Amino acid sequence: MAEEPQSILTPLTDAAIFLTVCVDPGGEDEVLDLLPDLGGLRRSVGFRAPDAGLSCVVGIGASLWERLFDAPLPPELHPFRELRGPVHTAPSTPGDLFFHIRASRLDLCFELARLIIDRFDEGVRVVDEVHGFRSFDERDLLGFVDGTENPEGGDAEDAVVIAEDDDPTYAGGSYLLVQKYTHDLVAWNELSIEEQEAAMGRTKLDDVEFADEDKAPDSHLTLNVIEGPDGQRQIMRFNMPFGRVGSAEFGTFYIAYAKTAELIEEMLDNMFLGLGEATHDRILDFSTALTGSLYFVPGADFLDDPPAKGGAAEDAAPAEPDPPAAPPADGSLGIGGLR
Repeated sequence: MAEEPQSILTPLTDAAIFLTVCVDPGGEDEVLDLLPDLGGLRRSVGFRAPDAGLSCVVGIGASLWERLFDAPLPPELHPFRELRGPVHTAPSTPGDLFFHIRASRLDLCFELARLIIDRFDEGVRVVDEVHGFRSFDERDLLGFVDGTENPEGGDAEDAVVIAEDDDPTYAGGSYLLVQKYTHDLVAWNELSIEEQEAAMGRTKLDDVEFADEDKAPDSHLTLNVIEGPDGQRQIMRFNMPFGRVGSAEFGTFYIAYAKTAELIEEMLDNMFLGLGEATHDRILDFSTALTGSLYFVPGADFLDDPPAKGGAAEDAAPAEPDPPAAPPADGSLGIGGLR
């Protein structure tokens, strides 16, 4: 697999569209036709506003990977596992393809999403579409800054992109896990600021993390900080708020990249199944997970020339020779004759 990653580590943007797509049997060829063209489609839209930073990352689910590619399944790619805890559940929902489209302008995201979906027929279906927006001071709709603990610079690449030394077969790739949460803002806003801060493990106004000894056992930060032999293990989150005011829908689209799916899954295990004194993450009393799916994000060069299922056998088959031409009826060699 190529070492050049897709454009995962772009700066936070003002807008995003998250498309979850299912591919019915028979729709595989449409996907294979699209993948090499994604870069060109992005350029055709993005050149109109070069400063808007339009990007598109595509992830591929386990079932579709095995149907599309003459390449082994990435070692940690599998259907998202439902987490049924003592209080809350993280559901597993369908998803074969996932498109993470970002820019500083929603119109560019919308146009690229339209061009992508126009390439598909009925056998390739959008099963979930979320339009995200950037909120004040990078805050979610619960009022807290989201993404503070994201690594930066070289640490971000180390956390997200599989290195050649880690796994040469999948170098340049990454794992992607997504969930859609909706929030009960009425109940949340009935809490005092101090109660909200205890649930998060950091201050609300100035976004300062509590000391470890001051964090509640069920705080969000307590359950999402995973220590390794070299210190805190990190992932990259590009969460965005979404909602519909008239429907009282207020949500966060959780989207996390890491070079190992196991790390993201451990965080979710802690949240939903509990850890130590905590039976679950306190935030889940106000935030409900509606979806959950896991994908592998292959390198950019892999998409440009995907190893299609059966493609090698077709390439290796010798071409059939042309049949010999029939001789002219008059017995001549036909030299100089009319054609």
